Amino acid sequence: MAVPARTCGASRPGPARTALRWPDRGSRPGLSARRPAARPPRPLSLLLPLLLLLPLLAAPGASAYSFPQQHTMQHWARRLEQEIDGVMRIFGGVQQLREIYKDNRNLFEVQENEPQKLVEKVAGDIESLLDRKVQALKRLADAAENFQKAHRWQDNIKEEDIVYYDAKADAELDDPESEDVERGSKASTLRLDFIEDSNFKNKVNYSYTAVQIPTDIYKGSTVILNELNWTEALENVFIENRRQDPTLLWQVFGSATGVTRYYPATPWRAPKKIDLYDVRRRPWYIQGASSPKDMVIIVDVSGSVSGLTLKLMKTSVCEMLDTLSDDDYVNVASFNEKAQPVSCFTHLVQANVRNKKVFKEAVQGMVAKGTTGYKAGFEYAFDQLQNSNITRANCNKMIMMFTDGGEDRVQDVFEKYNWPNRTVRVFTFSVGQHNYDVTPLQWMACTNKGYYFEIPSIGAIRINTQEYLDVLGRPMVLAGKEAKQVQWTNVYEDALGLGLVVTGTLPVFNLTQDGPGEKKNQLILGVMGIDVALNDIKRLTPNYTLGANGYVFAIDLNGYVLLHPNLKPQTTNFREPVTLDFLDAELEDENKEEIRRSMIDGNKGHKQIRTLVKSLDERYIDEVMRNYTWVPIRSTNYSLGLVLPPYSTFYLQANLSDQILQVKYFEFLLPSSFESEGHVFIAPREYCKELNASDNNTEFLKNFIELMEKVTPDSKQCNNFLLHNLILDTGITQQLVERVWRDQDLNTYSLLAVFAATDGGITRVFPNKAAEDWTETPEPFNASFYRRSLDNHGYVFKPPQQDARLRPLELENDTVGILVSTAVELSLGGRTLRPAVVGVKLDLEAWAEKFKVLASNRTHQDQPQKCGPNSHCEMDCEVNNEDLLCVLIDDGGFLVLSNQNHQWDQVGRFFSEVDANLMLALYNNSFYIRKESYDYQAACAPLPPGNLGAAPRGIFVPTIADFLNLAWWTSAAAWSLFQQLLYGLIYHSWFQADPAEAEGNPEVRESSCVMKQTQYYFGSVNASYNAIIDCGNCSRLFHAQRLTNTNLLFVVAEKPLCSQCEAGRLLQKETHSDGPEQCELVQRPRYRRGPHICFDYNATEDTSDCGRGASFPPSLGVLVSLQLLLLLSLPPRPQPQVHAHPSRRL
Repeated sequence: MAVPARTCGASRPGPARTALRWPDRGSRPGLSARRPAARPPRPLSLLLPLLLLLPLLAAPGASAYSFPQQHTMQHWARRLEQEIDGVMRIFGGVQQLREIYKDNRNLFEVQENEPQKLVEKVAGDIESLLDRKVQALKRLADAAENFQKAHRWQDNIKEEDIVYYDAKADAELDDPESEDVERGSKASTLRLDFIEDSNFKNKVNYSYTAVQIPTDIYKGSTVILNELNWTEALENVFIENRRQDPTLLWQVFGSATGVTRYYPATPWRAPKKIDLYDVRRRPWYIQGASSPKDMVIIVDVSGSVSGLTLKLMKTSVCEMLDTLSDDDYVNVASFNEKAQPVSCFTHLVQANVRNKKVFKEAVQGMVAKGTTGYKAGFEYAFDQLQNSNITRANCNKMIMMFTDGGEDRVQDVFEKYNWPNRTVRVFTFSVGQHNYDVTPLQWMACTNKGYYFEIPSIGAIRINTQEYLDVLGRPMVLAGKEAKQVQWTNVYEDALGLGLVVTGTLPVFNLTQDGPGEKKNQLILGVMGIDVALNDIKRLTPNYTLGANGYVFAIDLNGYVLLHPNLKPQTTNFREPVTLDFLDAELEDENKEEIRRSMIDGNKGHKQIRTLVKSLDERYIDEVMRNYTWVPIRSTNYSLGLVLPPYSTFYLQANLSDQILQVKYFEFLLPSSFESEGHVFIAPREYCKELNASDNNTEFLKNFIELMEKVTPDSKQCNNFLLHNLILDTGITQQLVERVWRDQDLNTYSLLAVFAATDGGITRVFPNKAAEDWTETPEPFNASFYRRSLDNHGYVFKPPQQDARLRPLELENDTVGILVSTAVELSLGGRTLRPAVVGVKLDLEAWAEKFKVLASNRTHQDQPQKCGPNSHCEMDCEVNNEDLLCVLIDDGGFLVLSNQNHQWDQVGRFFSEVDANLMLALYNNSFYIRKESYDYQAACAPLPPGNLGAAPRGIFVPTIADFLNLAWWTSAAAWSLFQQLLYGLIYHSWFQADPAEAEGNPEVRESSCVMKQTQYYFGSVNASYNAIIDCGNCSRLFHAQRLTNTNLLFVVAEKPLCSQCEAGRLLQKETHSDGPEQCELVQRPRYRRGPHICFDYNATEDTSDCGRGASFPPSLGVLVSLQLLLLLSLPPRPQPQVHAHPSRRL
């Protein structure tokens, strides 16, 4: 953070001492470098007398007072500590609750969490779950290969011959502009009835499969009709799979032709605009259809590339990047006479979401100039692929060249780098309409085991930038059974609404032969996939026995989390996988890097570490001890980990065999008991299968009570562990009311409420009326105060949360309170655990007044010290509140209490928003440490629409002179324009829709983004410390001291005398960010491993099918007629102001 001149001084605090030390600017690394040039330093001989006299100098308007001495402020701190401790001892009931647990020792057992056994059991359960899906996958893949092999190809097949359920039929009938309405579909489309199914979160039909065909593929083509014909037989296999395993979710066959057949049938989730879904671009299909790739994309940017052709190239590159997954590596370069990378990446980088974003943005900046130099482009590409000093896929190697044409075959380059082994495949793409000879491009592809494609217009981009996968699939098909290995994907969003899933994939091969003795077919038919919802995997993990801060997590070979409590994407895009790295899900440190590496390598391990954790509300950082245990999940690429705090080694398991006692304790859950026993909130857990969930806790409690009147806690349909613990904790917290709270007058100590929360799911708030203002979540495991109290010793203060952008707190009816909580630690037979948290809620206004009294020179509560005109005494926080600022700040830097009445409504705000000058001084003096991290799962509001003019985005608009020029009509530009307009007649919203809208997202939907988070936490300073804030003639004295056994910092400071001290403001609120600099991150990539298998070569591969260009010269008469017809017939459409998206700009 930039710190302006005249910033607060910074010195490293040392032991408590009365004498002031001049701040040392060099004590914080880099501070001086961030500070603009300041005035020349004063001579030390002049400063020393000033420092010695400052404590005795009179403050303006208070000539008889001086700044309090250090021992005085230490005395105030002790009084504050004693008052807090006294209130918590009387009302918190920690000791009394310990005694209650011991008195009820016969009602529960102490169980142990054995990390190694736990994690191995869960890993085994997950392995069994996934293995059942693997068996279903293999049955499907084998059946599909046999069905296709037995199928007889029909050249004369007609649409009316095929009967199937078209998943998009209902939506297309409602859309008068749909393909089928325009063409008058002849296919016999089934009409089905559906039933709601909670497992699928959708309406389904278990008797049929559904078919989805991409918008840009003609349903009536011979290829598609034959595909529909033979895949119909899969329906029975899908149904039989479900009969054998009723837990199966979506079973899907994605065909290489683009057809998707899935079971059970459900209507397609039709978007509002264009449906761009194509199964061949889904992450699971790409992973299953080919082995990992090292790809270099080179783009011709010579002067011969016209503006329209260059735009097509840019879009083509972006679409090509979308065919890559996190297992692939890529770089993009442009070339004319010389080749250079389009971005800051100088070598192959992982094709993850953030790197691809950098490429897509950089590609938009390419400019055409110079002459074509294929040699420069290919030499650059081969050099990239030969660089062995970097992390890469080390499997398929390929070069993708986009050009408008050229004569040079660069045979010498291929001879030097690629022949005779031809380990690098070359794919060439002729882009735009032109009259160049394409033979050299065909030759390059055919002699290097690649393929030649043509992209004459926008309509050919998507299909031709993904068909290279068919070529890469050849070695897999030829490898036969060896390549039939199930792979599990990254986490991604299911397109049919199932939520976050992983998919098991298995390639399906074409086993047919053209005739006796002919070569084996080398085409991949498609990929079979079966989804597993993350929630189903989570159900196999222990929930409530690990405590509030224990959890299970799992990662894949990329280090991305499959399971983690912090995996919570705020918005999802089904075109991209959800890739949250383990080191981004937690706060990164060296220990976690070692754990991550060991897990990726498939090792077992255990390690206890001291680490930083972020609070649930993301306002605080705690330094804690954690035990990590991990094992691999066999037969998968996943590894499972367990995290336990030391205090969660043991947990309580209720044993309420006495039914009379069950009934007695249960009665304390009834609302009729709340007036005398306090209000009870119960955690919304899945106690029984038939329990109706509700976000309203009163309604949930009502549902719970009604169900308990029908079943017993020992019912088989209920979770007996959860129910028994809930009822036990209901009774135990009621005894706390009876023994402690009921006989105490809360008003005497200005308390709004007392409360207790337990691992069993009970939160009891006393008195009952205090529940009206209780804002904490009823699930203790999700409550920030609960989790922090377990991790911290002593009393944890939690002021009400405030946002600087919102209005201050409204102090009405004394309802604004400050929570103070502490964990109850039990020691039973040498086993230590923390099953509950107790606390009080302080009345803010009353305690602010009490704070002033405790930090004053009063010798008696009703006798404030008076100083005569001739006497000398020290200022205090009560009498001198106009000149002296006294505050309590918590360990996150948030204001808790102040002696300034006008600051009471700012309690809960980050202190820099209250007094930036003083907060910066505390930070510079190491009372606080700053921790910055990035949230890669955030959601941001869409950007406002840009004013890009009235023309549709990215379309070449000819001038009047062009229309009058006959040469223009015969040019490639006119022909390309004609094709674009023709395509636009069918899909006219292509030019208007942003990608998100095209996928069906509402226009106002938030999009994923990166947010930078900043938290502060206490440094290592525990001593009492005096310092000076150097502001020239406006310098301020301050004193800071930690309060023992709390998370509070007591600060006393002179109020600012003038505004000349310009303090840099520390920021704590979350801010939008581009994340860490990607160009720097790729220089130190995180450890990962690719899949264990690679199929990139087979000696029997037939490379003769390598693409053949087919161009035809347009007829001038036909072209002119069609062009005029288009110009006259196109209806005028209002042109919206659209926000340009770099990946879709043409």
